Amino acid sequence: MKTIRLRAGKERSLLRRHPWVFESSVEKGRADPGETVRVESHEGLFLCWAAFSPSSQIRLRAWSFDEGQRIDAAFFDARIAAALAVRARLPIASDALRLVHGEADGLPGLIVDRYGDTLVAQFGAAGSERWKKVLVDSLLRHSGASRFYERSDASVRGLEGLEERTGWLQGEGATELTIREHEWRLSLDVASGHKTGYYLDQRDNRKRFAEAVRHYGCKKVLNCYSYTGGFSVAALAGGAERVISVDSSAPALARATAHVALNGFEPARHEARDADVNATLRALLETGERFDAIVLDPPKFAPTAAHAERAARAYKDINRLALKLLAPGGLLFTFSCSGGIGPELFHKIVAGAGIDAQVDGYILDRVAAAPDHPQTICFPEGEYLKGLLLLKQG
Repeated sequence: MKTIRLRAGKERSLLRRHPWVFESSVEKGRADPGETVRVESHEGLFLCWAAFSPSSQIRLRAWSFDEGQRIDAAFFDARIAAALAVRARLPIASDALRLVHGEADGLPGLIVDRYGDTLVAQFGAAGSERWKKVLVDSLLRHSGASRFYERSDASVRGLEGLEERTGWLQGEGATELTIREHEWRLSLDVASGHKTGYYLDQRDNRKRFAEAVRHYGCKKVLNCYSYTGGFSVAALAGGAERVISVDSSAPALARATAHVALNGFEPARHEARDADVNATLRALLETGERFDAIVLDPPKFAPTAAHAERAARAYKDINRLALKLLAPGGLLFTFSCSGGIGPELFHKIVAGAGIDAQVDGYILDRVAAAPDHPQTICFPEGEYLKGLLLLKQG
């Protein structure tokens, strides 16, 4: 087993059981991409077993902190079984869910979602790529699924020195699927949809929005960065009379329109606008339109903390415009999925937007990703999705 030795003082994060070691912390040692290595402190003390990634700034991703642990097929089989056992205990109102959530499940670089009988995975690190066959076999065996599609086409693959790969690993056939979420039906394409096909992390927040729309009697709703209209369907289910979905993707908006019909809502209650969100918000202000509820679910403005300052300006601007567009007593459901923007900073950004808009609001709820996208004590970076449900004063 090859050994990687860290620089003096760089073992602190591993002693806190944080699974990442950056290139700058490594003193000496090399290995092949994804190879399991023994990681030692500068003084030679065992720290963890980890996957080595020679191309990535995250040079090591820990598999285990137990010196007696063997990193073999049985190890990965046990990790998969444990991850699925946790999901079996969660109250998930859908036949689509996340089975493996990377570091949170002790499997760095691996994301696996289930859509009915189809599994879809992203292998995003050299370690998970090296053990791909073992992981796929274990996932199929423990889940009972019959099909397995790979969506390893995220940009992070390039940082790992890996080529993008997509396609069937087990089974074949149509990539267009229909799932059940709460009392709704939604469709997706695992080959072309965002991420693995759909944003399952917002499942419970869509239900929360439907309940809020119903409770507060919201009739006119604006869904920004709507993608395929999950929050739009939720608004209609909550009793909204008019919903506008805004996105810059015509195919996504076409699917949003199809979702309205799929769930039995009158097409006239929904409008799809293929447009830039920021420009749309400004144009709506100029025409004097007001809304009872607005959703802001933008893409990742700050992938890392280094992008936080620029992203903060973008988040502040759209929230300022949305708060001005809300009628008094209206709801704003606003989100950030940027890992570089923590919950406290996001709250400050939205507060700054309120000051600039000269409005205040009650915080009705603070939300995060659905529980099948778990956060753990030792890996705070896992808290990527954060949201605020606000009630505008006035």
